[in-house]
Amino acid sequence: MGYIVDSAVIMAAGTASRFAPLSYEKPKALIKVKGEILIERQIRQLKEAGITQIIIVVGYQKDKFYYLQEKYGVQLVENDQYLVRNNHSTIYAVRQYLHNTYICSADNYFSKNPFEKEVEESYYAAVYADGETSEWCMEEDDEGYINSIQIGGCNAWYMLGHTFWSEDFSRKFVDILEQEYDLPETQGLLWESILKNHLHELKMKIKKYPENYIYEFDTLEELRTFDAAYLECSGSAIMEKIAMKMQCSEGKIVKMKTITGKDNSAEGFSFEVFGKRYRYLYQDGTVQELI
Repeated sequence: MGYIVDSAVIMAAGTASRFAPLSYEKPKALIKVKGEILIERQIRQLKEAGITQIIIVVGYQKDKFYYLQEKYGVQLVENDQYLVRNNHSTIYAVRQYLHNTYICSADNYFSKNPFEKEVEESYYAAVYADGETSEWCMEEDDEGYINSIQIGGCNAWYMLGHTFWSEDFSRKFVDILEQEYDLPETQGLLWESILKNHLHELKMKIKKYPENYIYEFDTLEELRTFDAAYLECSGSAIMEKIAMKMQCSEGKIVKMKTITGKDNSAEGFSFEVFGKRYRYLYQDGTVQELI
């Protein structure tokens, strides 16, 4: 006997600093991929599966998500801790809504709809790494339950995409989270780290998906490989400004890497044009050559 899904939470509070410079101008969830806004595609897929209660957790540039309430009838919940805590704070912000619930990341792109109205058991979506990977890898016991999680692995199933929490799983996780939320060591933890630390209590299976089913774009260059429209025109005013200054096309701006400050906030990004390294500083919009 399975569980009837009654809600979905889409996590969209973070700054996505690795996605510079596009994430400086709008939340990553609101970029278009192959003509569709990422989070809107996910909302539509959830609704097609019969999931009507959809909660979006916002933080960074939260006002840019407001239109979704009228357009899709979703509910917005603010995570005001998104800059000082990791994504466990998003779960904490919506803990009262967690029952038989999908937990989703706003920046995932699903080539096919993965959502169902009835689910057999709590699970984490996974894809297979053929060879070495730096992702969060999972192992399972004879019954298919996750019994080990480690960062990095080889020839392994790794976390990518959505997860489903049964009502029992939700209750147990929230109990643990409330007990540990104020501990200093919790502040920087992903919710997956809490799962990792409590696998004996939090029973969850691996749901295995084939290649080219679930996508996540950590950087603009990763998006370029999936959506050719971004090769020469990203829609970013910052990229246009850099291309004009460097007298090159956007496609020549490569190897972008976020520059972070002491508080881990994004100060700008470095990049390469014609074999030379530069940096763009967000505060004053300057481009400087790096020696």
